This record gives sequence, C-alpha cells and structure tokens, in this order.
Amino acid sequence: MRLMGAAMLGAAAIAPAAAQAQQGSNSGSEVLVTGTRSKLSNWRQAETSHVILLSDGSEAEVTRLARNLEWLHFLLSSLMGRETDDDLVKLRITLLGEAVQFEQLNLRNTRWQQGPFNDLFRVGRYYDPREDGAVMASTRIDQRVVVEHTTVNAGSVQGLLSSMAISAARSDPQLAAGLQATIGNIASAGLRDESGPTFGEKSMQVSAENLLYAGYAQHFLLSYFPAAYPRWYLDGFGQVFSTLAVTRANEIELGRAPNGTAAVMEEFGAFPIKDVLNDAYLDKKPGDTRWTPVHAWMLTHFLFFSDKRRPQLNQYLAARARGEDAEKAAAVFGDQAELGRELRAYFYARKPALKVTYDGSKIDEPIIRRLRESEAAFVKGRLELGTRVMIPPAPAADADPATAKAQTKAREDALAQRAHWIERLRRDAARWSGEPEAQLLLAEAECRSGNAAECLAAAGRAESIAPSDPRILVWKATAIVMQAATSAPTERARVAAEARELIVKANQVDHDAVGPLLAFYRTFEASGEPPSANAIDALAKAVSEVPAAPVTRLELARALAGTGQTDTARKVVLPVAAGAYDSPERPQARALLRTIGQSAPNGSAAAVEKGGAMLAAR
Repeated sequence: MRLMGAAMLGAAAIAPAAAQAQQGSNSGSEVLVTGTRSKLSNWRQAETSHVILLSDGSEAEVTRLARNLEWLHFLLSSLMGRETDDDLVKLRITLLGEAVQFEQLNLRNTRWQQGPFNDLFRVGRYYDPREDGAVMASTRIDQRVVVEHTTVNAGSVQGLLSSMAISAARSDPQLAAGLQATIGNIASAGLRDESGPTFGEKSMQVSAENLLYAGYAQHFLLSYFPAAYPRWYLDGFGQVFSTLAVTRANEIELGRAPNGTAAVMEEFGAFPIKDVLNDAYLDKKPGDTRWTPVHAWMLTHFLFFSDKRRPQLNQYLAARARGEDAEKAAAVFGDQAELGRELRAYFYARKPALKVTYDGSKIDEPIIRRLRESEAAFVKGRLELGTRVMIPPAPAADADPATAKAQTKAREDALAQRAHWIERLRRDAARWSGEPEAQLLLAEAECRSGNAAECLAAAGRAESIAPSDPRILVWKATAIVMQAATSAPTERARVAAEARELIVKANQVDHDAVGPLLAFYRTFEASGEPPSANAIDALAKAVSEVPAAPVTRLELARALAGTGQTDTARKVVLPVAAGAYDSPERPQARALLRTIGQSAPNGSAAAVEKGGAMLAAR
C-alpha cells in the first residue's frame, strides 16, 4: 500500500552486504561506557514490535499499556487486511506522570492538529511525525472536561444551609450544629485538595488510555495507509479506537461510546454536517465552534457501521485522496440534510460495537527495562528536539505591520527557547560525560541548530565512549559539510564526497537506519550537486520506513519532479499538500503541486479507500 515500498538502495555505494548487516546488529550490543555507571531511575522502557513506550509509571502499568498497543496494532492490521508487517521505524511514546511536567515542556504541535474543537476540549497530546521516526507524548493522568455547570454550586448550597442553620438554631440547637458541620465540610473540601461533592455538573472523563489508543490509531493510519485524509476523519478514527478494551480472555472490544457522550451531545447539540464534509469548520475559531471529539466519533462511527453510507464514505475518502475539492467530494453523500437526520436518529439509537477474540500467542510480551539516571536525564530533551530546532521564518518584506510584529515575536521566542534548551543539554551532557546517548543527542541538537563546530565536538566525545555507533559518523559528516557551506563550489563538492564515505560506513553498519539514508541525499543538496539516482533511492527508502514524515515526503517529491517523474512526485506529496494537518511544509508542497500539474493518480486513493472500508462485511 505504501507509495515507495519497492524503492530500495542500489547495489552501489550505499547498499550493505549481509555480513555487514550482521556485523551492525552485533556491534550495537558492545557499547563501551566510561566512568561510573549511574543508578537506576524510576523511568521504564517497554519495547514491542511496533512501539517503544517510555513512562515513569509502574512496571505493571507500562507492561499492560505496551501489550494493549500491540493488541491494537494487531486488530487494526486484521480489520484492514494487512497480513504482513512492513519494516517501519517504531513509534516512540513518552508518558509523563504529572500534567504540569507536560505543560512545562511547551511542545508545539506543528505537524499535527485536532479539531478545531470547542475550547473546553483542549486535551493534551503531542505528536510529531519526525523524519527519523514519529514521537508521541501525553500524561499518565486522566483528564476531565466539564461541559456544563448548573447554577447550583458549592457556594449556593452553603448559603442555603447557612439560612437553614440560622432558622434551626431558634428551635433545635442540635440540628443547627449538624448543619454548621456540613457547611464546614463543603467549604474545606477544596482546601484539602479533595474532589469534594459536585452539584449538577455535566462532564466527560478523558482517560490517559483513551488518548494513547486514539493517538496510536491515527499514527497507524498515517503510517501504513498514508494518504490525504480529511482531519475530521482522522479525529473520528482515533476516537472510535480510543475506547479499546482488552480482557484477560484475549477478548477485544472496540467502538464503544466515549465516556460522557450523552452529556456532550445534549449540551452542544447538532453540528452542520455540510461544514464538516467540505472542511468549512476548519476556519472556525475554537471558541466559536461547537464541534467536539464526540461529534467526530459519532459521525465516523455512524459511517463505519452503516451499510448504506459506508460505500459513500469510501468514495468520499478516495476523492479526497486524489486531491479533489472537499465540496465536490462531499457530493457523493447526496442530500446532506437527510444525512443529518439519519445522524440525529443514530444518536438516540442503540449503537453497535465489535467484540472479537484472538489467539493471545500472537502478541509477544514487551521487553521491559529500567532506565539509568543518565538515560532518564535526556528523555525530555529528546522529546523537545522537534519543537526546539524548528524556528519560524522571519516576516516577509511585504507583510503588514501587525503580521510582521507577531511573526518577529514568534521567531525571537523560539530562538530564545532553543538557546536555553541547548545550554541545558550541554550542562547535562557534561554531567553525564560517560553517557553516549547524551553526547549523541547534543550532537544532533547542535547540528540541527546550525552549530557545526559544537556538533563535531559532541560527536567526537561520543566516539570516545562508543566508537562503533554508526550515528557518530552521520553527525560528523553532517558537521563537516556544514563547515564547508561558504567554500567555493569545487571545495564543497570535495568535502561532500569525503562526507559520503563516512555515511556509507554508517549505512554498512546499520542498513535500516534512516539517518544515513537522509544524510547521504542531503550531501548533494549542501554541495549544490544534482542528486545521483542512488541518492534518490536512499531518500525513497527513508520515506518508506517513516511514511508519515512530511519533511522527507516533500524532499522526495522535489527530487522525483526534478527527474521528470511528476506523477509519482504528486502521489508522494499529496498527503502533505492536501492532507489533514497544516505542517510547515504544506505551503511548499502546494507550490510544488502547482508546478508539476494536476494529473490525477489513483494509488493514494486505493490506500485511503482501504482505510474507510475496514469494517465492511464484518
């Protein structure tokens, strides 16, 4: 199903021999660490076939969540007809024990967005489809969304009880004392940080597990069936699988309504279906819209389980995947007023759900280990990497004053945050001088921030600790090419050729690693040389291993268009140009589409139709 799944490295410069691949897998376990070994931390890592889950929770919790994610992957693969697994880079998930820690990280979602949902539904999750593998983060704490407060609250109850106590004091002192005690209990409940009584409050509980499963379901669809999906569908797809439940008897339930569905729908009411299907709701301000995650769940759930509407959903998604206008694609549903009436009736009807039983032996147990303090010290730093190295552009010369001021401030704030982050990484790397991951993270941060000399120095320190790690060669090569950026063209070409030799060595140690593939291609860009066919193949392999990454999709589409492969280039870039998310790469992707023309491919449409039809005949 993937667009470039058949693209492999050529037998020339960058493809390794089997013996070299075996050597790479062995060398990874022989890491020399100098200095005193740090103590074990309260962080644990659970690794499965498809995810790496990092959490400061208990071993039992980490094990259960990781195994449930494998169940979810297995379920999605079965429902969508994927009988074999592709060798994709594993999703890296970080769960933080305190909501305040998550908020303090200030992770900006630049390549993933929700809704826009009503302001009450600002549920915290971070997702970044990075070029070397997607990352996701959230808290381990359940979140409650209050959708309505009645006029009856703790204060009004206290006032009523006070009036009753005054009246009772005249005739029954014992009753008055009891009422005064009740008033005191209500008043002090909040001061003791207890939940206390609630008064007529309508709310929905958003559990940490719901967020986790919804996020993985979206990642699965974007990775294994990449296409230009409408955002409402991805939101709803995630919500449908968010209520996954796995029993001890290997029984899986899915499709249940999220907690609080009735309260949300009664409070917010119906939403104009036309505005959703044609994307008009995307232009609404969150404070003005009454669109919620529950609406996205109900619309998607209804279309999934309706024998009448499911074929129309498939056609609609296929049209969107071809890049067709949203309004035109929505015409397939016919009379949308009738669709709205069916959806309202569906709200009051008993809703179907699936319950399936699978052989538990198909799910391997996660590999659990506790991180050392020296490793745990960089969990947050690696999570911040995507946000910190991305600096907003300076305002255009013709920007109006208000826009220019806002863009300048955003850029200055991002630069200040990056500088603070790098200084913190430098201090931590000095503290844990014998930790190779510390030096490698610092090397990557320095290189991606434009600090070539500092990147080279950090890579050198990592090499003294773990000389066989292939990532060291990648960052050394990257820094060397960066230092030659201002040299004459012939000198840049010579330096780039030397850098490629280092990158080829890294590829020979680990031929599945994405870093060497990208670095090899980018040496041609840095030196101003046209990329070789082998370099384009390397870039295509990187995209096939991390299909959701918009950065490398845009790079590959440009490279293919430059060699005249415009139809293939369009297929590759459509998920970026016409997909669900406003990534920084979207304007360039759309400009590329305008350049290469509007010929209509069908490969992407086939993938997205598969995603829409998964529940057919089940």
